[in-house]
Amino acid sequence: MDEIVVSVICMTYNHEDWIRDALEGIVTQQAPFRFEVLVHDDASTDGTAEIIRDYQARYPDLIVPVFQRENQYSRGEPVMQRFVAPLVRGRYVALCEGDDYWTDPFKLAKQVAALEARPEVDMAAHAALKMRGGKRAGFVAPRLRSGMIPAEKVIVGGGSRYVATASLLCRTEVFCRWTPMRDVLVSDYVLQLQGAMRGGLYYLADCMSVYRVGVPGSWNARHSGRRQAARGTNRAMLQAFDCYSEGRFHRAVTLRQELYDSDDLVSQRRWVAMIAPRQLRITFLQIRRSLGRVVRSFLLSIVKS
Repeated sequence: MDEIVVSVICMTYNHEDWIRDALEGIVTQQAPFRFEVLVHDDASTDGTAEIIRDYQARYPDLIVPVFQRENQYSRGEPVMQRFVAPLVRGRYVALCEGDDYWTDPFKLAKQVAALEARPEVDMAAHAALKMRGGKRAGFVAPRLRSGMIPAEKVIVGGGSRYVATASLLCRTEVFCRWTPMRDVLVSDYVLQLQGAMRGGLYYLADCMSVYRVGVPGSWNARHSGRRQAARGTNRAMLQAFDCYSEGRFHRAVTLRQELYDSDDLVSQRRWVAMIAPRQLRITFLQIRRSLGRVVRSFLLSIVKS
């Protein structure tokens, strides 16, 4: 039997309105290798499980469902580590949460080829279109051209605002490696750090997925109004990363922490503090980063229209 090259992980909960798009974008992938689709449903109370069963019946050689009877997230269980990671059989892992979806049938083929050609690199990502309420809301794109992104920029990037979760593909040993950072936080940001620290992240400028923003039950929706607390957890995670990486990326970690401090000032509306002499450097950097995202989204909207 041919080796499974990619294990696609789809985490879902109450995504009845969106899960078909996610699964359709996965099962229609055209790749010169075998892949599997691990779909974890965390005891959805809508019709999500029935849709997954329908796809399992139609694609029995692809879909591997994991159904929970009780919601494991609310119980504080490490869902990915306990229920999903042990099932992975591929050399690579790709992610697509149940409210996002892939738009390019050659996404997996392109990303695997990129990493196969670069054995020193553990992770690949690509541009993603943001959608809010069914309307375009910009792009998640750290740059306009394909190429290597050093680990330092991934650290400062800060997670899903830098590269979208559904754009990530990494080597399985990196995905399954349990690090001190994951004792603090299990998130795509941690995965980005682990995936980039050896040789950086390879970025493809092709827009190959859609990132839905503001979906009920999503991470962003659950943490709306609790951003400052979330930043506190990220700070603790970055301290663990600094120790784990033996200070190799200390300057980038420090800068990311300073950017979180700046975000706190914004959320507290402490405008005077933001223009204090000691804070101006970070304030200007935040403005430049925000403008960069706007400009890239504008240019991509012209190119991709």
